[in-house]
Amino acid sequence: MTSEPLLPGDPATGPGPEAPAEAVARQRAELQRLRDLAATTAVLERAKGILMAVIGCTPDAAQEELLQRAKDGNRSLLEQCWLTLGALPPPRERPTHPATPPPASAAAETGAGAGAGESAPMGTGDSAEVLEALGRALVRVGSPHELAGCLLDRLAPEVAADAVLLYERPPEDGLALIGHAGVEAALAAQWRHVPPVPGLPALEALRSGRPRWLEHPAEDRTRHLLIGPPPERWPTRAWLPVPEGGTARVALGVLRRRDAPFTPRERGLLRAAARLCAGRLRAFDSPRDAGAGDVPRTVQAVFDALPGQAVLLTPLRAVSGEVTDYRIAAATPEATDVFGRNGRDLVGRHLLENYPAIAGTPLWRGCLRTLETGVPYESEPFAYQEAGIPAPVTATYTVRAAPLGEGLVLTWLRYDPTDRQEQRLADVQRLGNLGWANWNLLTGEIAWAEQTYTVLGLRADQPPLPLDRLPGLAQPEDTRPLARAIAGLVSRGCPLDVPFRTGTAAGVRHLRMVAEAVTAPDGTPVEVHGFVQDLTAQRSAELALVESEREMLLQRGTLQAERDLAARLQHALLPLPSKPVRLAGLRVEVAYLPAQAGIHVGGDWFSAIELPDCDALFVVGDVAGHGIDAVATMAQLRFTAKGMVSTGSSLTGALARLNQLLLHSRDGQITATMFLARYDPGRHVLAWAQAGHPPPLLVRGGEVRFLDRPGGILLGATGAPVYESLELRLEPGDRLLLYTDGLVERPGEGLDGGFARLAEAVRADGCGESGSLDALLTAMLVDERRDDVCVLDIRMPLEEVQDAVAAPPETDA
Repeated sequence: MTSEPLLPGDPATGPGPEAPAEAVARQRAELQRLRDLAATTAVLERAKGILMAVIGCTPDAAQEELLQRAKDGNRSLLEQCWLTLGALPPPRERPTHPATPPPASAAAETGAGAGAGESAPMGTGDSAEVLEALGRALVRVGSPHELAGCLLDRLAPEVAADAVLLYERPPEDGLALIGHAGVEAALAAQWRHVPPVPGLPALEALRSGRPRWLEHPAEDRTRHLLIGPPPERWPTRAWLPVPEGGTARVALGVLRRRDAPFTPRERGLLRAAARLCAGRLRAFDSPRDAGAGDVPRTVQAVFDALPGQAVLLTPLRAVSGEVTDYRIAAATPEATDVFGRNGRDLVGRHLLENYPAIAGTPLWRGCLRTLETGVPYESEPFAYQEAGIPAPVTATYTVRAAPLGEGLVLTWLRYDPTDRQEQRLADVQRLGNLGWANWNLLTGEIAWAEQTYTVLGLRADQPPLPLDRLPGLAQPEDTRPLARAIAGLVSRGCPLDVPFRTGTAAGVRHLRMVAEAVTAPDGTPVEVHGFVQDLTAQRSAELALVESEREMLLQRGTLQAERDLAARLQHALLPLPSKPVRLAGLRVEVAYLPAQAGIHVGGDWFSAIELPDCDALFVVGDVAGHGIDAVATMAQLRFTAKGMVSTGSSLTGALARLNQLLLHSRDGQITATMFLARYDPGRHVLAWAQAGHPPPLLVRGGEVRFLDRPGGILLGATGAPVYESLELRLEPGDRLLLYTDGLVERPGEGLDGGFARLAEAVRADGCGESGSLDALLTAMLVDERRDDVCVLDIRMPLEEVQDAVAAPPETDA
């Protein structure tokens, strides 16, 4: 339930003595009424003065003239007064009295309002006709946007207007576009909000209260910030405050394609039109002094005959079109507010005047949606604390808003405590997906809740089932347990709590029945009450969880078996020597460390053998991926590379053939990197090539550096690779490190950072023969390894190494 305030009046709980807050609200409403009356009286007296000056009549005759014009134009008296203040002349058929000159004050109000040195000949008949037609047209507009369109239609043939803009100055300064005509939607959206920047003519007109005439394009573009596209489109413009003076908050902009100054007649016509707009804009922002008479008599007559509590609300909008309040335009006799007003006493009052907390609530937003979409809104039942009585009472209400014309019909219903209890019980059953049931064992009477039929999958028009027929709804496997439990309940009064399944049109449901017996003094069960609950969603979730756990255990076992198999294959295909070995006069030490993260075995590998011609072959490779496929590809590359180099293939030729081998294996989805080298002990020269592999690290004379790599792309990447080779002459004391990328990779770090760490670790560990491979690995692999690491540490001794064992020919190190 939501907790939103509402119109809570109820004749049954009428108001008592007024609280202090209510007295303040009543006084505030009365003060507002007096202010509105004073403002209306001032406007009326000014309009009467205008007519007295123009047609030379008495005050009573001027008021009669205003009433007649309002009736002829289907306008309210207040609207007619504002039109008169906008310099509308009297109708032509009525006699005038030119012998009576208008007073200076009246002339100032009815003239064009030109500045010093400007003439404003408003006495011409054509200008008067234009303004009269404009005034009649403005009465029918309902928003600032429609007002802009009406002005453009009426002023275009008179002042050559091509576009009209209406800007409002918000409280935070700047300008906000509230209406436009003659401009594209994209342009209007671009200039919808204008900051208070210097040189803005519209803002200058508002601040000074005087019009701004932009008639010299070359000068205007340098002195002012012009709204819209390049100034050539509208060479001349006019910005007029509405109304003129220091209280203006709306600027009227008239943009023209005519490159000529505004004539005195055009200026006067525009200033008079601006004064007419002031009255209409004020009507948008302020409600009319309305009462029941503003609503057609038939509507109020219908409301007088309606039962219940209902009101007709008329939205009150700001200049921007936003709904700021509602006026009660009609009310039913039973409609009551917290102040004790009811029926027609509510008509003409504002909704927020009595219920300010409604603003911003779900009820307020629901009414706005109904106004916008025309779809009726109905609230959920909610609690509201009624004020105005000695002991506040919390009542529950529901509200419905339906559109009627441009207004809303708002109805509300108050629930008594019994209704609230029933509603709460219904909510509990609906949210818990359960329904209660009661069986009288003596009379045979059965009572079920509506939700019970839904839970059991039965139609609501079916009669409720006796207890002994409930097992017939269960699945065959659950029939006997449910029947035994019901028999024990009926015969011995044993409580039951039995799960069972039942078949419905929507499928099998998992239900739970809980019941207990009410017994007579002798212990005989006479009545049974309980509930039936639908646990299908919960049971489905439990079964899905069990199935997920089973699949997870099965997958874990499969992956572990795959890892064990890959590890055994790797150990069988890639034996590691326990000590450093001697190959072609070089001391070779090997290290292989599997990844610690994950459960897969990688495809890193090495090979160090002595060839038939006493040369030594050194290979380090890394197959992309993990698992059985990676190990199988590793074995294929390892043995193929040894075979091709042993039979006389060049290093680059071997890499090219291995590339073709990967391209034609497993749909070309596997790639690998490789370092391939052949050492000639007679010349002490190491010839090497690579395929996308990290560069080897050379330690010589205390200097640590990475060798420049010859060209070569990784294996399996392209069908036309180019591989190059280089030669390196080894000197006594040299140390060469061959490795896979797992040695230098670290999460969140680039390869350049890894290479720098490797070089620094070698320097810190000691260069040349003094360095230890174990110490180097310890320094580099301080974090968890996410990839395999394979390292060949090749050194040319300064003298014979006593602990090195000679490797027999064609035997892997």
